[in-house]
Amino acid sequence: MIKKALALFAVLFLFSGPASAGFDGYVEVTNNTGYDIYYLYVSHAKSDSWEEDVLDDDILPNGHTVRVNLRNAKSSIFDIRAKDEDGDTYTIWDLDVARHDVVFTLDDMD
Repeated sequence: MIKKALALFAVLFLFSGPASAGFDGYVEVTNNTGYDIYYLYVSHAKSDSWEEDVLDDDILPNGHTVRVNLRNAKSSIFDIRAKDEDGDTYTIWDLDVARHDVVFTLDDMD
């Protein structure tokens, strides 16, 4: 009886792990604004606040791309905001990063 209970627990444990792990992936962000990007924020969609700047002390020069790794996220839907050298912001809302990357242009300016 104990062996059957342990076997059942082991099977349930194996099948419950990956489903609750969340989204692991990345999004590539390309800067085609004509300006250097100094701040880049990637937050879960519908979050009440922006996460920390993923560029840290780096900048994203015009014409360059950066890969942002996302681990154990609730889903693959994110809001992404960039802030350039002049303080202008560019925001993409509700992006499924499992299907799309980001290319910021002047058309995305807030």
